[in-house]
Amino acid sequence: MNVPQSIKISSEFSRGFADWLARHRVGLVCSTYQTGHLLFIGVRADGRPVPSSASFSRAMGLTAFSQRVYVGTATEIWRLENALGSDEIEGDMFDRLYVPRNAQITGDVDIHELGVEPSGRIVFANTRYSCLATLSPTHAFRPIWKPSFISRLAPEDRCHLNGLAMENGKPRYVTACSTGDSLESWRGRKDGGVIIDVETDTILAEGLSMPHSPRLAGELLYVIESGRGALVRIDRRMGKREDVAFCPGFARGLAFAGRYAILTVSLPRSPALEAPALSDAMQARGATPRCGLLIVDLTNGDIVEWLRLGGDVRELFDVGVIANVRCPRGLGPAAAELAEVVRGEEMEGEVMERLES
Repeated sequence: MNVPQSIKISSEFSRGFADWLARHRVGLVCSTYQTGHLLFIGVRADGRPVPSSASFSRAMGLTAFSQRVYVGTATEIWRLENALGSDEIEGDMFDRLYVPRNAQITGDVDIHELGVEPSGRIVFANTRYSCLATLSPTHAFRPIWKPSFISRLAPEDRCHLNGLAMENGKPRYVTACSTGDSLESWRGRKDGGVIIDVETDTILAEGLSMPHSPRLAGELLYVIESGRGALVRIDRRMGKREDVAFCPGFARGLAFAGRYAILTVSLPRSPALEAPALSDAMQARGATPRCGLLIVDLTNGDIVEWLRLGGDVRELFDVGVIANVRCPRGLGPAAAELAEVVRGEEMEGEVMERLES
C-alpha cells in the first residue's frame, strides 16, 4: 500500500470483496481523518484488491464522482481531478489518478459532510458553527441555513450538526446529535439526535442515538445511528423506522451502489463513555469492534462483503463510490509525483487553426 513510512496500515478483505467491486465496476474512496488520508480501493487486472492512499490532513467528509473527488480537511476543502485519459493506465494498474487542482481555505470550522449542487456550489456541514455553509471568496465561509433552535452562529459546536443528504441537487436533510443551543450541549445526551428537513425546517425524526450520514435512495431515507451501531431505514411519508443492519463498530459514512449500502466502521475511542448502547449491543451479540468497510444488501440486511483495516488506522469517517472504474488512485498535495503530473488543457480546434494561419 502506498502510505507514508511514518504510519502502518494493514488490510484484510472478505473472499468476494474484489469480485463485488469488479462486478459492479466501482471503486471506493474513504477518509481516515485520524491518520489524515484518503484511501482509494480498486481491483488489479489479476483480480486482487488494491488499496492506495493520499495524504490529507484530517480528511473527513467527501463526495466522489467518476472524474472528480471533493474532500473536507482540517482547514480546507480540496477538489481533485482525474488526470488520466480514457485509454491511459498509470503504473500498469490505475485507470484513474485523482490529483489536487484547487483548495479553498476555511480555517478550522470542523467540516463534516459535504455535497455539490449542479451549479458547482459546495455545501458543507459546518459543525463548529452549527449550520450549513458554502464557500466565500472573501471570508472563511458563508452560512446558508441553520436549525431554528440555534439562536445565533458561534464557534461552539452547539448541536453537533454533522450529516447532509442532498435531493435533486439541493440540501434536503441534516443530522444533529441534539437540539441544544449552548456550548457543546450535545455531549451530555446519547439519544437526543434528530433528522431535520432543511426545506421545511422541521424535525422529521427524533430520539436518535448519535445520528450520522443521512442519505436518500429513491423515496427512502437512510441514516446511521452510530450510538447503537444501526443502519436505519426511514419512510419519509409515514415516519416508520426500521433497523436494516447491525454494524460491529462505530459506524458513520454511507454510500450506495445499486441495492447495496457501503458503510465505514471505526474502533470506538471509549465505548462505555461515548456510546454505551453500542457497547451493550456488542457484548450482547458477542461482537468484536472493527475498523473498515461493510457492504450491506439492503433487501435483507446481510453484510455480504467487508474490508478490515489495521495498523495505525483505527477510525474512518466517510466513504464514496466511484462509478465506471477498475482501480483508482489519488495524490495528496504534498506528493512528490505531483511535479510530474503537468498537463495543459487542450485548445479548441478552431482556435488552434486560427493561431496557425
